[in-house]
Amino acid sequence: MDARVERTRRSLQQALFALSQERPFDEVTVGEIAERAGVNRSSFYQHYTDKETLLAFAIEAAADDAGVQLAELDPQSAEPPPAITNYLTHIDSNAAVYASALGPRGSALVASRLRARLNLIVRNGIVSHGTQPFDGLSLEIASASITGATFGIIEAWLAMDPRPPAETAVAWIWQSFGTPSGRWGEESTARSSGRNAR
Repeated sequence: MDARVERTRRSLQQALFALSQERPFDEVTVGEIAERAGVNRSSFYQHYTDKETLLAFAIEAAADDAGVQLAELDPQSAEPPPAITNYLTHIDSNAAVYASALGPRGSALVASRLRARLNLIVRNGIVSHGTQPFDGLSLEIASASITGATFGIIEAWLAMDPRPPAETAVAWIWQSFGTPSGRWGEESTARSSGRNAR
């Protein structure tokens, strides 16, 4: 991508985050975003169709900046990967925009794209580690289940007043990656070992 295009998009994304710290997302206008970013309205529309699309891309860029990479998700680890902590710390620092975008008057586009990204991360985590978190469930249903729990935890955490620290939400999310008998794969590994011993 052209460096000037990337700079303009980053400026618009940062402007939106900054303005949404000051007042609810649905009250921020395209004109204000463009002005804060130092560009004109026509430049805004050269890159994004509306502020909901801008926010969706800004959230995805924030996930990339936090290092939320698919290969880093190891569901068998007792400790959550730093990428999840980094990402939720970012969400915590920009809680106003996330709470507004994901709340009752929020953006369906943003919620849908965030849920799709979470689902891709979870799905690839299951596949890359060759483990199945829930016996009897297909990959699609298992990843949807964990994605729904993660998304729900983020929504509930953002709505809390006072809001617990990001580390607390990370711990809740990581717990949702476990099975009733422990981390993914432990139960099936134990059964396989038992069969091999017989």
